[in-house]
Amino acid sequence: MTLNHISRSLFVWVGLSLGAAAFAQTPVAPAAAPVAPAAPVAVAPTAPVAAAAATPATPRVDARQAKQEARIQQGVASGSMTPTEAKRAQARQERMAAKEAKAKSDGVVTAKERTRLNHQQNKASHQIKRNKHDAQKVG
Repeated sequence: MTLNHISRSLFVWVGLSLGAAAFAQTPVAPAAAPVAPAAPVAVAPTAPVAAAAATPATPRVDARQAKQEARIQQGVASGSMTPTEAKRAQARQERMAAKEAKAKSDGVVTAKERTRLNHQQNKASHQIKRNKHDAQKVG
């Protein structure tokens, strides 16, 4: 679904739920007198915002790593991954987390670092799939 399609769907849904009166143009009263602009005020970011700005964000890497860890846990729970396979997969996830932290350590995650992280996650994902769908079963 494209963004344009979603926007149109949302517009139609809002129009149907609010009725045609919601989209009617109402006249705007002119301002009584021009108001002088206020002086800009400097606001220091709060601690969490400052910390988030200082650490480069890698939301795709984090989300993908969480999904892979969930796949490992599901494989253990269903018996499709042996304890050894799960231990190796979890160790690989920990190594990727360390590599991600190293990439973030200088304050910038470059495109090359993101590409390497993505490639490593691809390899881990394929290994998880192979382990879950091989003939080895627990129990």
